[in-house]
Formats: sequence, C-alpha cells, structure tokens
Amino acid sequence: MAPPTTQAPAGPMPLPQRLIALAQTLQFGWFIGHLTLLLATLRYTISFIKFNTATTAAQVSYRLGFFACAVTYGIVVYKAYRARIKQAGNNRMALQQHLMAMTGDENVQYLVMALIWLLTSPIYLALLPFTIYSTFHFLTYLRTALIPTIMPAPATPAAFPAPSGSAGSPTQPPRKAGANVVSDTISKFVKSHYDTSMAVVANLELALWCRLLLGCLIFMNSWILLIIYTVFLRIRVAQSPFVRQALATAEGLVDGYVADPRAPPAARNVWASVKDGAKKFAAYTDFDQSRTQRKAQ
Repeated sequence: MAPPTTQAPAGPMPLPQRLIALAQTLQFGWFIGHLTLLLATLRYTISFIKFNTATTAAQVSYRLGFFACAVTYGIVVYKAYRARIKQAGNNRMALQQHLMAMTGDENVQYLVMALIWLLTSPIYLALLPFTIYSTFHFLTYLRTALIPTIMPAPATPAAFPAPSGSAGSPTQPPRKAGANVVSDTISKFVKSHYDTSMAVVANLELALWCRLLLGCLIFMNSWILLIIYTVFLRIRVAQSPFVRQALATAEGLVDGYVADPRAPPAARNVWASVKDGAKKFAAYTDFDQSRTQRKAQ
C-alpha cells in the first residue's frame, strides 16, 4: 500500500510550524493509522498470550486496530480514485471502468477485509498480516517524512578549492548527519527484510484460511466468512507471487507427507480430492483466462 504523496515540510520554518504543517496532511493521518494499529496489536497480543482476550480492553484494542487499518486503506483509496471518479462525472462507461479497476486494486481488497474483520468476531491471526504491512509503512514514513521534518538536512556546502599551488583535492563536505544515518539504517532494514516479510504475510494468509475452515467445522465462525475470505485469497493468489509461492510450498509439504508409505491410504485419497477440487476452482475463477477465451471467440 503506497502512502498518499506529500512532501515533508522542511526548511527554514521553526520546528513547531513544520510539525503543524505535517500534521495537516492526509499522509500524517495515514501514518497515525498505522501507528495506532501497531499499538493496538501489541495490546491485544498481550491479552492473547495471557488467554484474556474477553476483557473490554482487549476487545477495544482489537476493534481499534482494524478501525485504524480501515482508515489507512481508506485514505489511500480516496487519494487514488477521488479525482478519477470526479473527472468521470456522469459518464457511465468511465465510472464502470474505474469501478472495475477498484475491484482489482489490492488496497480496496484489504480495505474490504479490514471492515469485515472489524465487524466480525475477533480472530488474532487476522491482525498479523496487516501489522506486518503497517510496520513497513510506519518505518517508511519515519524515513521520508517525519525525520526530515524534525531534523531537516542542512544545505550541502560547496566543496572548497584546494589552496593555490597545492596538488591536493578540494575540501570534502562534512560527514553525514545523524538523521541521515538513521534514515539510511531504516532504508537498509526495509530493503533487506521486505521479501522475507511478504513471504511471512503470504503464509499467514494461508494459515488464516485454514483457521477459518477449522472454525466453520467446530462452529466458531460462519461459512459466509470463509467464502468471503476464499474469494479474497483467490484474488491474492492471482496477484501476488508471494502467495503463489507459499501455496506451492504448502502443497509440496503435504505431497511429501502423503507420499510417505506410513501415511494412511485415506489421507492420500482425501488429499488427491482436495487438490483436484482446488485446481478446478482455480480454473473456473481464472478471470484472465476467461477474458482470453471470450476474445478468441
């Protein structure tokens, strides 16, 4: 989820004015939403570890986390589509195109899921993918907006020429300021851990589907919720290589288990049926392939 584009107010203004100017942007609200989600997840995690999620504080923290999450995704969707829909006006064709684009936008998809989790019974696992995303967005905002606002980089002085008649090189500018060091550290952390974190998110989303299926079987959550999340996950499989890789890894693990001679034959039969059903479902819901077939006709 990309943040709304806003320049950090840095420059000759006093610090309080720079902070006030920053706080008046939509991007700052986006940042506060991610910060709120991180704090709410931490509070709910403490209750979860203590098996004490039924308390009012735990329930409030869970709902607050997903409310903040819905706000952050809502800001991004608002910034991305407000101007387009306004420009379309009463043009039904243009509006339909924008609506179709919204259905394929992962920000819209996560916004819908955040609202669904907000309105349904708490499931701790549902918080974790959003929390990982928020961690990276929080760090990115610190690097690109908050740190430059609090500690703006001084103007880079021009290199002074070497004394006349000397063979030395021009005097070098001063070393990096502390703010730049912190920003560089954050940037390196985000770049080095991004792919791994996205893989973790993909596995968590698959684990959440299994949790919902189990919840349906033992009457802890509704089948409607499982169907909605299945649609969401199917879209994620089509759009995200990380989810596809996680699905392939999970399939390989189960294949290895049922291929073991010690595995019961019933397990192999059940797994073969599950794989066959999943492949048929994937083929039936492959919208890109459906479009290609319609064009060919």
